[in-house]
Amino acid sequence: MDTPDKTLITFLDAQRARALAVVDGLDAERLATPVLPSGWTALGMIEHLGHAERHWFQEVALGSAAPLPWPDEPDDGGPYTTTRQADAVFAFYRDQIECANGVLSTTPLSTPPRGRHNQGAVDQVTDLRFIVLHMIEETARHLGHLDAARELLDGRVGLGQDDL
Repeated sequence: MDTPDKTLITFLDAQRARALAVVDGLDAERLATPVLPSGWTALGMIEHLGHAERHWFQEVALGSAAPLPWPDEPDDGGPYTTTRQADAVFAFYRDQIECANGVLSTTPLSTPPRGRHNQGAVDQVTDLRFIVLHMIEETARHLGHLDAARELLDGRVGLGQDDL
């Protein structure tokens, strides 16, 4: 893997670690407390990030995904919420990161996807590099949400900052 590709993966790993760092130390009650009118929770956002890792690196990149660790259920609680226990959600996210990293360690970033994202009329996903770039964007976007939620939940700020 060339240096630019290693840099992309390093940035993705950093965003993932920051998302976990921002919510580290929140108890189960705060993890499940919505702080904005849309109703999402920090724990629900972490679960969403796990689903995004699974979707992009397994379903889209490989064309299939391992079964979920729980029954695939409709989203009854609203967007980015969950009724699962925190330890199950964090284990799911970490497992999906591990699966994604397995794909990244064995597949060149120039590899076209075997599956589809299924949004829009034209499939714009050209290769695994596109997926990595999208996941950097997706994780960073939600990291910002988690930053704001953490401040509203307990006043803590500056968690998960980068070293730049």
